[in-house]
Amino acid sequence: MATARSPESALTAVPEEEPCYVISIAARLLGVHAQTLRYYERVGLIRPTRSAGNIRLYSARDLRRVRELKQLMDELGVNLAGAEFILALRERIRKLERELDDLRTQLDHPAGDHLPGRDRPR
Repeated sequence: MATARSPESALTAVPEEEPCYVISIAARLLGVHAQTLRYYERVGLIRPTRSAGNIRLYSARDLRRVRELKQLMDELGVNLAGAEFILALRERIRKLERELDDLRTQLDHPAGDHLPGRDRPR
């Protein structure tokens, strides 16, 4: 007998980058007009995927980015150009943090080190 899954659990199974929302649904979820999403695409703030029929499809990552833009503009009073700049800086910081983590891992485990539990050459 199959078990019923909640809608929330079904959404978590979809990868964040998977394009699955048409513009009307994305706009409703975000509380903006479809024209706003078209404008954000036109100025390069988001890049929805296009279907074979040229329909815009938005991913959860696209929606998150628009929510971040809205928060910066609505709650903090930042203009669109400033919000775009802040998001670019945040992404750069995330990238640098990943690189720093990789470098720390390399320092903690240099290529010549042996893993615990293995015989070391004498």
